[in-house]
Formats: sequence, structure tokens, C-alpha cells
Amino acid sequence: MSLTKFGIDDGPHNMDGLRLLARDGTEPVEAFIGRKVMDVWVESIEHRGGRQSLFRDQYNALGKRNLAAIERIVNAKYQRGAAINRQHPYVEVLVSDITESGEVLNLSELVREPLPPAFHGLA
Repeated sequence: MSLTKFGIDDGPHNMDGLRLLARDGTEPVEAFIGRKVMDVWVESIEHRGGRQSLFRDQYNALGKRNLAAIERIVNAKYQRGAAINRQHPYVEVLVSDITESGEVLNLSELVREPLPPAFHGLA
């Protein structure tokens, strides 16, 4: 069975990454892509050299813009079941899951805020 009713949890939570909520029939399913995983995924497309980590509003916006691709990744991992995904029904998306999927993020609306001068002064 495929997951349905995917959505980005952009409410207050203490997880450092993109939190997704879905349903398997009537059962709730939580999925998660850590901030560092999102950073690696974005970096693989941007090729900017110096890493600048995403902030919550940025990865939430990316998640909403790319929800169909993320749904496919989460569904593929969820379908493998508890034998492969030991946290089943919780789904944690790893860099290897993204690489295996071949999915590419649409970064067309990603806005990078300039870093404060204090960040540039560190050497």
C-alpha cells in the first residue's frame, strides 16, 4: 500500500530537518529528512563549493516545492517494510535513499540569505 495525504510539518517541532506526515490507510506515518541530508542533496545540485547549511524555512519551502519527488522516495523506502527499514513505520530518508532514487530537487525558488559578517571573519 502506498502512503497518502503527505504534508510538510512546518509547525513547531524540535527535529533538525524536514518532518513529513502521511497516512497508511488510517495509520499515521512520520518521515524525516535531516538537515544535513538536505544540505548534501542541495549541494549535489548547486556545486557551490562552500557549504552553507539550510535554515528551517528554506528546507520546509524546498520540501513543499518538491513534495512529489520526496513522496516517491519515502514511499519506496516505506514499501520495503520492517525487514529493511527497522524503524518502520517511521521513515528516515538517508543520502543513500536519495542517491538510489535519482530524484533531483527543484531549487528554482531557493533563496540564500547572506551570512552575517562574523561568519566571513573566521579563518
